[in-house]
Amino acid sequence: MAAPTYLLGAVQMTSTADRSRNLETAVRLVNEAADLGARLIGLPENFAYMGPEEGRRAGAETLEGPTVKALSEVARRRGVYVLAGSIAEKVDDPGKTANTSVLIADDGRVAAAYRKIHLFDVSIPDGARYAESEVVVPGDKVVIAPTPLGRIGLTVCYDLRFPELYRKLAALGAEVITIPAAFTLFTGKDHWEVLLRARAIENLAYVMAPAQVGRHSASRQTFGNAMIVDPWGVVLARCPDGEGVCVAPFRRERLEQVRQELPALKHRKL
Repeated sequence: MAAPTYLLGAVQMTSTADRSRNLETAVRLVNEAADLGARLIGLPENFAYMGPEEGRRAGAETLEGPTVKALSEVARRRGVYVLAGSIAEKVDDPGKTANTSVLIADDGRVAAAYRKIHLFDVSIPDGARYAESEVVVPGDKVVIAPTPLGRIGLTVCYDLRFPELYRKLAALGAEVITIPAAFTLFTGKDHWEVLLRARAIENLAYVMAPAQVGRHSASRQTFGNAMIVDPWGVVLARCPDGEGVCVAPFRRERLEQVRQELPALKHRKL
């Protein structure tokens, strides 16, 4: 039977182009969350590298590469599930990568991998332009991982704006939905929390949203506010500014209570 209760841990980071520093910070914060008792710990999108695109492509790895391997060792040693928020995964196209979220089980094996479907091609009013599709190959598979902690649905950042993906995860039985992100400061201040709570409420699921925060380079700043939301849309935990972790309980009894009292998932018509 799936665990009745356990702690979720969301990590907040300020990743840069310094890969060794990023990985050292990620491992430290995963250990910090594990010290607090978390059993499912999530890192943000692009936790291993946030810098020029040529460096991202040059540092792309397979799922057997050093970044996933380092986190697999931590997961095995601490006996926790670790969500490697997203890494640049090698693909056949030499000019592109996949933006891949990797769920690592508590024995160190890769339990699931999700390639980001919705790519961030946006020119926002603060003057920044993003063209993720120029350097990333989109995924095409909805991914849910059955685990001893329950059914975990995987998504990444810009996916958050596409509710049909989350409805599909709900239909597949998702109980926890992970949304590792590097939300821009401009959009995050108005949309991040609203959308996270909406996805939790609509799909009657817990949401764990690790996040990038602060200044990553002269041209990149992110909103932060990593958080954990319950199926009623209540924000259970939120990281303050700066790098760190926040933890909150997953309670199966609470999940089942909300789904029983408001059985919207059974009332779907489309």
